[in-house]
Amino acid sequence: MQKRILVVDDEPNIRKVLRAHLRRAGYSVEEAEDGVAALRWLHEDAFDLVISDLKMPGLDGMSLLARCRDDFPGLPVILITAHGTVDSAVEAIKLGARDYITKPFDHDELQKVIQQAIRTEERGRSKFVSPATDRGRHGMIGASTAMRHVFDLVDRVAASPSTVLITGESGTGKELVARALHQASGRRAAPFVQVNCGAIPENLFESELFGHERGAFTGAVSARPGRFELANGGSLFLDEVGELPKDMQVKLLRVLQDRTFDRVGGVRSMTVDVRVIAATNRDLQRDVAAGTFREDLFYRLNVVPLRLPSLRDRPEDIGPLVDHFIERFNLRLGRRVRGLRPEALAALCAAPWRGNIRELENVMERAVLLASSEQLGLGDLIGFEASASSGAASAGAVSGAEAEAPDGLGLKEYVRVYTARIERARIQQALVESGGNVTHASRRLEISRKSLQMKMKEYGLRDEPDGEADDG
Repeated sequence: MQKRILVVDDEPNIRKVLRAHLRRAGYSVEEAEDGVAALRWLHEDAFDLVISDLKMPGLDGMSLLARCRDDFPGLPVILITAHGTVDSAVEAIKLGARDYITKPFDHDELQKVIQQAIRTEERGRSKFVSPATDRGRHGMIGASTAMRHVFDLVDRVAASPSTVLITGESGTGKELVARALHQASGRRAAPFVQVNCGAIPENLFESELFGHERGAFTGAVSARPGRFELANGGSLFLDEVGELPKDMQVKLLRVLQDRTFDRVGGVRSMTVDVRVIAATNRDLQRDVAAGTFREDLFYRLNVVPLRLPSLRDRPEDIGPLVDHFIERFNLRLGRRVRGLRPEALAALCAAPWRGNIRELENVMERAVLLASSEQLGLGDLIGFEASASSGAASAGAVSGAEAEAPDGLGLKEYVRVYTARIERARIQQALVESGGNVTHASRRLEISRKSLQMKMKEYGLRDEPDGEADDG
């Protein structure tokens, strides 16, 4: 689907140049001559990104940014200005700007910034819920034991300046945890700056993290603060930190040790007060053993390890997540879906979800968009059967087993009972196929050994012949 960008600038020539460049890049573009006109557009139509001039008569870029933050949370805003200073850049980041570039801007740089902003918005959009909800804490959904452990750890370490390393599979919500750590800390009023280490070209890493002086390299037409500088007083989130090149690992280690760095082309060291939060889906200890990640940097990052559970390890959270996604996509797509039929929700709860919450979100967006009735059934879960077929109950088996559930149950209780039956049967089958070996069975089920042991205890499987044997 073509991404829509709103360009806001009081200079017609700037709007014309940006419109031509962005349309050549494949974006749909609308224009507004000031902040007031931009707000009219935003209230009447949906956009994926706003690019706004900073200095405009009437409602300027900073004011527009603040309104977007309040009225359209999650909508990324990039500011462009001919008056680029470190102070204005920091203020823009504090207000929630996704990025900041100066005139005259380089079109390749602008394109890179736009792509990063849209990718970040797509990954993080909509998984936040109101802190007042009873479905979770810290703006995240989850009432399972695994997620309660995550929430408790956030409570304990948020106020400290210690570095946190968040690990877990792709799509489990590592960015949300990083934001929760920032929001629960004394730094919440200062910037939260995010860097996707996997999306930065290797030759631009140093400039991106530490900034550069004017003329430091070809294309450096003005001085630019780096992410560490912009995050001063706040938190810096290094997403996909395992993708850092070897030479940048050395420089990051210096910042973590001394809190000092040098701008590219600079002649003096700068000192910052930044709380670093890192995240990766890689096994960094294995990378250390392979020689691709520095051992000393790993230990500097791994002061507080926080591992996020996969969605497979917390199926009881799928129901609340589905409710949240239905609410959000109803609003975004103008639909009126009221929920799922029991057999559809049971099928979702039994699926392997290798893509975790992000995969569930995509399934629900398609289902809400293409729904043929107010209640979603198995037939509305387009593209879901293929993902559910390996290791989960098939759609036919789920619908056929509907009659086995006790009568007179409400929807939530029906799904809980039915999902427990499916889960227990899958565990039994895996134990039989593994000869009772818990470690081998956990690999077949793609869950941790500890999680399997907890489930076996919950379902009383240790007392049955098929579940007695262990790894000895």
